Amino acid sequence: MFHTLAVPVIAAPMAGGASTPELVAAVSEAGGFGFLAAGYITVEQLAEKIQRTSELTSKPFGVNLFVPGTRPTADISSYVQRVTAYADKVGAVPGEPRWDDDNYAAKLELVLALRVPVVSFTFGLPDADDVQRLKATGSTIVVTVTTPSEARQAKQIGADVLCVQGADAGAHRGTFTDDGISPGGGELYGTLAAIRLVLSAVDLPVIATGGLVTGADVAAVLAAGAVAAQLGTAFLGCPEAGTAAAHREALAEGGRRTALTRAFSGRPARGLVNRFLIENSPHAPAAYPNVHHLTKPVRATGDLEVMSLWAGTTYPLATAGPAAEIVRKINTELVEVVNSLASRFRRG
Repeated sequence: MFHTLAVPVIAAPMAGGASTPELVAAVSEAGGFGFLAAGYITVEQLAEKIQRTSELTSKPFGVNLFVPGTRPTADISSYVQRVTAYADKVGAVPGEPRWDDDNYAAKLELVLALRVPVVSFTFGLPDADDVQRLKATGSTIVVTVTTPSEARQAKQIGADVLCVQGADAGAHRGTFTDDGISPGGGELYGTLAAIRLVLSAVDLPVIATGGLVTGADVAAVLAAGAVAAQLGTAFLGCPEAGTAAAHREALAEGGRRTALTRAFSGRPARGLVNRFLIENSPHAPAAYPNVHHLTKPVRATGDLEVMSLWAGTTYPLATAGPAAEIVRKINTELVEVVNSLASRFRRG
Protein backbone atom coordinates (compact mmCIF):
# COMPACT_ATOMS: atom_id res chain seq x y z
CA MET A 1 0.00 0.00 0.00
CA PHE A 2 2.60 2.56 1.04
CA HIS A 3 4.78 1.79 -2.00
CA THR A 4 2.07 3.17 -4.26
CA LEU A 5 1.35 6.49 -2.56
CA ALA A 6 1.39 9.42 -4.97
CA VAL A 7 3.30 11.32 -2.29
CA PRO A 8 5.29 9.18 0.19
CA VAL A 9 4.11 11.22 3.16
CA ILE A 10 2.05 9.90 6.08
CA ALA A 11 0.33 12.07 8.68
CA ALA A 12 1.28 10.54 12.02
CA PRO A 13 -1.39 9.57 14.54
CA MET A 14 -1.21 12.25 17.25
CA ALA A 15 -3.27 11.39 20.32
CA GLY A 16 -4.69 14.12 22.50
CA GLY A 17 -6.65 15.94 19.81
CA ALA A 18 -4.16 16.97 17.12
CA SER A 19 -5.20 14.23 14.69
CA THR A 20 -8.65 15.05 13.33
CA PRO A 21 -10.76 13.54 10.55
CA GLU A 22 -10.24 16.78 8.63
CA LEU A 23 -6.45 16.48 8.83
CA VAL A 24 -6.42 12.79 7.93
CA ALA A 25 -8.75 13.31 4.97
CA ALA A 26 -6.84 16.33 3.68
CA VAL A 27 -3.51 14.47 3.67
CA SER A 28 -5.02 11.39 2.03
CA GLU A 29 -6.80 13.50 -0.60
CA ALA A 30 -3.51 15.27 -1.39
CA GLY A 31 -1.87 11.96 -2.30
CA GLY A 32 -0.42 11.01 1.09
CA PHE A 33 -1.88 8.85 3.83
CA GLY A 34 -3.42 9.80 7.16
CA PHE A 35 -3.77 8.07 10.52
CA LEU A 36 -6.41 8.65 13.17
CA ALA A 37 -5.22 8.34 16.77
CA ALA A 38 -7.34 6.10 18.98
CA GLY A 39 -5.46 6.94 22.17
CA TYR A 40 -7.20 8.76 25.04
CA ILE A 41 -10.68 8.74 23.49
CA THR A 42 -13.69 6.50 24.02
CA VAL A 43 -14.73 3.75 21.66
CA GLU A 44 -17.77 5.83 20.69
CA GLN A 45 -15.60 8.84 19.88
CA LEU A 46 -13.31 6.69 17.77
CA ALA A 47 -16.27 5.31 15.84
CA GLU A 48 -17.45 8.87 15.17
CA LYS A 49 -14.00 9.90 13.94
CA ILE A 50 -13.77 6.93 11.60
CA GLN A 51 -17.26 7.66 10.25
CA ARG A 52 -16.47 11.36 9.78
CA THR A 53 -13.19 10.59 7.98
CA SER A 54 -15.00 8.17 5.67
CA GLU A 55 -17.44 10.97 4.82
CA LEU A 56 -14.60 13.37 4.00
CA THR A 57 -12.54 11.05 1.80
CA SER A 58 -12.94 7.87 -0.20
CA LYS A 59 -9.20 7.28 0.09
CA PRO A 60 -7.88 4.68 2.55
CA PHE A 61 -6.68 5.78 5.99
CA GLY A 62 -5.46 4.13 9.15
CA VAL A 63 -6.15 3.93 12.87
CA ASN A 64 -3.46 3.72 15.54
CA LEU A 65 -3.99 1.83 18.81
CA PHE A 66 -1.97 2.06 22.04
CA VAL A 67 -1.00 -1.42 23.22
CA PRO A 68 -1.49 -1.51 27.01
CA GLY A 69 1.54 -2.26 29.13
CA THR A 70 1.80 -3.86 32.55
CA ARG A 71 0.81 -1.99 35.68
CA PRO A 72 3.77 0.11 36.88
CA THR A 73 5.29 -0.78 40.22
CA ALA A 74 7.07 2.53 40.92
CA ASP A 75 6.11 4.45 44.07
CA ILE A 76 4.65 7.72 42.77
CA SER A 77 3.46 9.23 46.05
CA SER A 78 6.15 11.92 46.12
CA TYR A 79 5.41 12.84 42.52
CA VAL A 80 1.72 13.15 43.32
CA GLN A 81 2.69 15.75 45.90
CA ARG A 82 4.78 17.69 43.37
CA VAL A 83 1.99 17.73 40.80
CA THR A 84 -0.55 18.72 43.45
CA ALA A 85 1.57 21.75 44.24
CA TYR A 86 1.59 22.74 40.57
CA ALA A 87 -2.14 22.16 40.32
CA ASP A 88 -2.72 24.57 43.20
CA LYS A 89 -0.72 27.27 41.40
CA VAL A 90 -2.82 27.08 38.24
CA GLY A 91 -6.16 26.50 39.92
CA ALA A 92 -6.58 22.86 38.90
CA VAL A 93 -7.31 19.64 40.75
CA PRO A 94 -4.86 16.82 39.98
CA GLY A 95 -6.29 13.71 38.40
CA GLU A 96 -6.38 10.21 39.85
CA PRO A 97 -3.05 8.46 39.11
CA ARG A 98 -4.66 5.29 37.81
CA TRP A 99 -3.68 2.57 35.39
CA ASP A 100 -5.97 1.63 32.51
CA ASP A 101 -5.73 -0.15 29.17
CA ASP A 102 -7.22 2.70 27.08
CA ASN A 103 -10.18 0.45 26.19
CA TYR A 104 -7.81 -1.46 23.95
CA ALA A 105 -9.90 -4.60 23.50
CA ALA A 106 -13.05 -2.69 22.55
CA LYS A 107 -11.17 -0.45 20.12
CA LEU A 108 -9.60 -3.50 18.53
CA GLU A 109 -13.04 -5.03 18.03
CA LEU A 110 -14.23 -1.76 16.47
CA VAL A 111 -11.49 -1.60 13.84
CA LEU A 112 -12.12 -5.27 13.12
CA ALA A 113 -15.83 -4.68 12.62
CA LEU A 114 -15.26 -1.62 10.44
CA ARG A 115 -12.52 -3.28 8.40
CA VAL A 116 -10.15 -0.35 8.74
CA PRO A 117 -7.63 -0.59 5.85
CA VAL A 118 -4.53 -0.04 7.99
CA VAL A 119 -4.22 -0.64 11.74
CA SER A 120 -1.04 0.42 13.51
CA PHE A 121 0.14 -0.33 17.04
CA THR A 122 2.34 1.70 19.37
CA PHE A 123 3.92 0.93 22.78
CA GLY A 124 4.06 -2.81 22.18
CA LEU A 125 2.93 -5.82 20.22
CA PRO A 126 -0.61 -6.95 19.53
CA ASP A 127 -1.43 -10.59 20.10
CA ALA A 128 -0.50 -12.76 17.12
CA ASP A 129 -4.05 -14.15 16.96
CA ASP A 130 -5.47 -10.62 16.79
CA VAL A 131 -3.06 -9.83 13.97
CA GLN A 132 -4.42 -12.77 12.00
CA ARG A 133 -8.00 -11.70 12.73
CA LEU A 134 -7.24 -8.23 11.37
CA LYS A 135 -5.53 -9.61 8.30
CA ALA A 136 -8.56 -11.79 7.63
CA THR A 137 -10.64 -8.62 7.27
CA GLY A 138 -8.13 -7.14 4.84
CA SER A 139 -6.26 -4.83 7.23
CA THR A 140 -2.56 -4.10 6.80
CA ILE A 141 -0.71 -4.27 10.14
CA VAL A 142 1.90 -1.68 11.09
CA VAL A 143 3.93 -1.87 14.32
CA THR A 144 5.99 1.03 15.68
CA VAL A 145 9.53 -0.03 16.63
CA THR A 146 12.62 1.77 17.87
CA THR A 147 15.29 -0.96 17.80
CA PRO A 148 16.28 -4.00 15.72
CA SER A 149 15.19 -6.26 18.58
CA GLU A 150 11.68 -4.79 18.56
CA ALA A 151 11.61 -5.16 14.78
CA ARG A 152 12.37 -8.88 15.03
CA GLN A 153 9.60 -9.33 17.60
CA ALA A 154 7.14 -7.45 15.39
CA LYS A 155 7.94 -9.66 12.43
CA GLN A 156 7.38 -12.78 14.53
CA ILE A 157 3.79 -11.80 15.35
CA GLY A 158 3.00 -11.09 11.69
CA ALA A 159 3.49 -7.34 11.15
CA ASP A 160 3.27 -6.33 7.48
CA VAL A 161 5.08 -3.01 7.85
CA LEU A 162 7.28 -1.44 10.53
CA CYS A 163 7.15 2.22 11.52
CA VAL A 164 10.73 2.90 12.59
CA GLN A 165 10.89 5.77 15.06
CA GLY A 166 14.09 7.73 15.55
CA ALA A 167 15.04 9.64 18.68
CA ASP A 168 14.27 13.04 17.09
CA ALA A 169 10.54 12.28 17.04
CA GLY A 170 8.14 14.48 18.94
CA ALA A 171 5.72 13.13 21.55
CA HIS A 172 5.94 9.63 23.02
CA ARG A 173 8.69 7.18 22.31
CA GLY A 174 7.28 3.95 20.89
CA THR A 175 9.52 1.68 22.94
CA PHE A 176 7.92 -1.60 24.02
CA THR A 177 9.34 -1.23 27.54
CA ASP A 178 10.65 1.74 29.53
CA ASP A 179 13.81 0.99 31.51
CA GLY A 180 12.93 3.84 33.88
CA ILE A 181 16.50 5.10 33.88
CA SER A 182 17.67 6.44 30.51
CA PRO A 183 16.00 9.57 29.07
CA GLY A 184 14.42 7.68 26.19
CA GLY A 185 13.55 4.52 28.08
CA GLY A 186 16.20 2.57 26.21
CA GLU A 187 18.83 2.96 23.52
CA LEU A 188 18.36 5.96 21.25
CA TYR A 189 19.04 5.85 17.51
CA GLY A 190 18.84 8.68 15.02
CA THR A 191 16.21 8.11 12.36
CA LEU A 192 18.62 7.17 9.57
CA ALA A 193 20.60 4.87 11.85
CA ALA A 194 17.40 3.22 13.07
CA ILE A 195 16.25 2.54 9.50
CA ARG A 196 19.51 0.95 8.47
CA LEU A 197 19.76 -1.18 11.60
CA VAL A 198 16.17 -2.40 11.33
CA LEU A 199 16.53 -3.20 7.64
CA SER A 200 19.63 -5.23 8.43
CA ALA A 201 17.62 -7.23 10.97
CA VAL A 202 14.34 -7.91 9.12
CA ASP A 203 13.08 -7.97 5.55
CA LEU A 204 9.89 -5.97 6.00
CA PRO A 205 8.93 -2.61 4.46
CA VAL A 206 9.64 0.28 6.81
CA ILE A 207 8.09 3.69 7.32
CA ALA A 208 10.50 6.24 8.79
CA THR A 209 9.52 8.75 11.44
CA GLY A 210 11.35 11.17 13.70
CA GLY A 211 12.43 14.74 12.95
CA LEU A 212 11.12 14.69 9.37
CA VAL A 213 9.67 17.98 8.16
CA THR A 214 10.95 18.86 4.68
CA GLY A 215 11.14 17.19 1.29
CA ALA A 216 14.87 16.79 1.81
CA ASP A 217 14.14 14.83 4.99
CA VAL A 218 11.78 12.56 3.07
CA ALA A 219 14.39 12.07 0.34
CA ALA A 220 16.97 11.09 2.94
CA VAL A 221 14.86 8.34 4.50
CA LEU A 222 13.74 7.02 1.12
CA ALA A 223 17.40 6.79 0.12
CA ALA A 224 18.06 4.90 3.36
CA GLY A 225 15.48 2.29 2.41
CA ALA A 226 12.13 3.51 3.77
CA VAL A 227 9.00 3.23 1.62
CA ALA A 228 7.47 6.39 3.09
CA ALA A 229 7.99 9.06 5.73
CA GLN A 230 5.63 9.63 8.66
CA LEU A 231 5.39 13.25 9.83
CA GLY A 232 3.67 14.62 12.91
CA THR A 233 5.16 17.97 13.92
CA ALA A 234 5.02 19.14 10.30
CA PHE A 235 1.20 19.09 10.47
CA LEU A 236 0.65 20.63 13.92
CA GLY A 237 0.35 24.12 12.44
CA CYS A 238 -2.34 23.13 9.93
CA PRO A 239 -5.81 24.64 10.41
CA GLU A 240 -7.24 21.11 10.14
CA ALA A 241 -5.21 19.91 13.14
CA GLY A 242 -6.67 20.03 16.64
CA THR A 243 -3.53 21.65 18.06
CA ALA A 244 -4.16 23.93 21.06
CA ALA A 245 -3.69 27.65 20.42
CA ALA A 246 -0.88 28.05 22.96
CA HIS A 247 0.91 25.04 21.49
CA ARG A 248 0.66 26.56 18.00
CA GLU A 249 2.11 29.83 19.26
CA ALA A 250 5.03 28.13 20.97
CA LEU A 251 5.83 26.16 17.82
CA ALA A 252 5.62 29.27 15.64
CA GLU A 253 7.95 31.23 17.92
CA GLY A 254 10.57 28.51 17.55
CA GLY A 255 12.72 29.67 20.43
CA ARG A 256 12.53 26.70 22.79
CA ARG A 257 14.72 23.63 22.70
CA THR A 258 13.22 20.17 22.96
CA ALA A 259 13.92 17.45 25.51
CA LEU A 260 12.81 13.94 26.41
CA THR A 261 10.83 13.73 29.63
CA ARG A 262 8.55 11.50 31.71
CA ALA A 263 7.19 14.50 33.62
CA PHE A 264 3.83 14.69 31.84
CA SER A 265 2.87 11.06 31.33
CA GLY A 266 5.31 8.72 33.03
CA ARG A 267 6.61 7.55 29.63
CA PRO A 268 9.48 9.17 27.69
CA ALA A 269 8.24 11.81 25.26
CA ARG A 270 9.84 14.74 23.45
CA GLY A 271 8.43 18.22 23.82
CA LEU A 272 9.30 21.89 24.04
CA VAL A 273 11.06 22.76 27.26
CA ASN A 274 8.98 24.71 29.79
CA ARG A 275 9.01 25.18 33.56
CA PHE A 276 7.07 22.01 34.35
CA LEU A 277 9.42 19.89 32.25
CA ILE A 278 12.58 21.40 33.74
CA GLU A 279 11.51 21.19 37.36
CA ASN A 280 9.81 17.79 37.28
CA SER A 281 11.76 15.66 34.81
CA PRO A 282 14.37 14.61 37.39
CA HIS A 283 11.62 13.37 39.72
CA ALA A 284 9.15 11.79 37.28
CA PRO A 285 8.66 8.03 37.74
CA ALA A 286 8.27 5.48 34.96
CA ALA A 287 4.57 5.06 35.59
CA TYR A 288 2.45 5.29 32.46
CA PRO A 289 -0.45 5.98 32.16
CA ASN A 290 -0.80 6.78 35.87
CA VAL A 291 1.21 9.99 35.57
CA HIS A 292 -0.69 10.91 32.40
CA HIS A 293 -3.98 10.83 34.30
CA LEU A 294 -2.43 12.65 37.27
CA THR A 295 -1.19 15.62 35.22
CA LYS A 296 -4.00 15.83 32.66
CA PRO A 297 -6.11 18.47 34.50
CA VAL A 298 -2.99 20.59 35.06
CA ARG A 299 -1.99 20.44 31.40
CA ALA A 300 -5.55 21.27 30.35
CA THR A 301 -5.45 24.72 31.97
CA GLY A 302 -3.71 26.14 28.91
CA ASP A 303 -0.80 27.58 30.88
CA LEU A 304 2.16 27.42 28.50
CA GLU A 305 4.58 26.59 31.31
CA VAL A 306 2.69 23.48 32.42
CA MET A 307 1.42 22.14 29.08
CA SER A 308 2.88 19.14 27.27
CA LEU A 309 4.12 20.87 24.12
CA TRP A 310 5.03 17.86 22.00
CA ALA A 311 7.41 18.56 19.14
CA GLY A 312 10.25 16.92 17.21
CA THR A 313 13.75 18.38 17.25
CA THR A 314 13.36 20.02 13.84
CA TYR A 315 10.09 21.79 14.62
CA PRO A 316 11.44 25.29 13.68
CA LEU A 317 11.57 24.08 10.05
CA ALA A 318 7.83 23.39 9.95
CA THR A 319 5.54 25.90 8.27
CA ALA A 320 1.90 26.62 8.97
CA GLY A 321 -0.72 26.20 6.28
CA PRO A 322 -3.46 23.91 5.01
CA ALA A 323 -2.50 20.24 5.10
CA ALA A 324 -2.83 19.78 1.35
CA GLU A 325 -0.41 22.67 0.79
CA ILE A 326 2.07 21.13 3.21
CA VAL A 327 1.90 17.81 1.34
CA ARG A 328 2.36 19.54 -2.03
CA LYS A 329 5.26 21.63 -0.70
CA ILE A 330 7.04 18.56 0.66
CA ASN A 331 6.51 16.70 -2.60
CA THR A 332 7.89 19.61 -4.63
CA GLU A 333 10.95 19.77 -2.40
CA LEU A 334 11.38 16.01 -2.65
CA VAL A 335 11.31 16.06 -6.45
CA GLU A 336 13.77 18.96 -6.54
CA VAL A 337 16.21 17.10 -4.29
CA VAL A 338 15.96 13.89 -6.31
CA ASN A 339 16.41 15.74 -9.61
CA SER A 340 19.34 17.73 -8.24
CA LEU A 341 21.09 14.57 -7.10
CA ALA A 342 20.38 12.79 -10.37
CA SER A 343 21.75 15.75 -12.32
CA ARG A 344 24.84 15.91 -10.16
CA PHE A 345 25.73 12.26 -10.64
CA ARG A 346 24.92 12.31 -14.34
CA ARG A 347 27.51 15.10 -14.72
CA GLY A 348 29.99 13.00 -12.73
